[in-house]
Amino acid sequence: MKNDVWPMVHAERAALIDDLAHLDGEQWEEPSLCDGWTVHDVVAHLVDTARTTRLGFVFRLAQARFDFDRQNTRGVERERGASPRETLERLRQVASRRSTPPAPLDSRLVEEVVHGEDIRRPLGIIHAYPLEAVARSLRYQARTPASFGGAKELTARLCLTATDAGLSIGDGPEASGTALSLLLAISGRRAALNDLSGPGVPALATSA
Repeated sequence: MKNDVWPMVHAERAALIDDLAHLDGEQWEEPSLCDGWTVHDVVAHLVDTARTTRLGFVFRLAQARFDFDRQNTRGVERERGASPRETLERLRQVASRRSTPPAPLDSRLVEEVVHGEDIRRPLGIIHAYPLEAVARSLRYQARTPASFGGAKELTARLCLTATDAGLSIGDGPEASGTALSLLLAISGRRAALNDLSGPGVPALATSA
């Protein structure tokens, strides 16, 4: 059901806000798992994506000359406050929003789970994500083309086995591990590769 996505998204935003409230200034400037972005940058990106509407996305993408990376960079610059406290307050203000770019709603789960780990893992923060949210995110990434931020072409050559979710995707050399580690790996986060095992892992390593 589409309507059940938003409660999960809102719950993850609330959990992240709680974790962020305990960070000191230095932790906000730690490099995240998202290449080239600090923790502060990722939080600003989450504010930006929470504010994004379908029409707004198209308009800003056109302004960025249809360059997704440029669009994301501008969004971070726009929503990053003068201080972590200000950026965190902006995230609180948008935490219950239901606006979305022109993409399937499961993409909102991917945003919250993957970027949540972009922030938490470098800081040593452990969070128990609902397995349903992670599994849905994994399935979404596996069926979404790389041109839209997914890993369809990669996973078509592999068998991803989520050991904690009774979930297997694809046909080929196996890469197995938790659904969260698989999700991070196919989303280009090399930090998750050590959590995985099987003959398919080297293929994930070359793509991350």
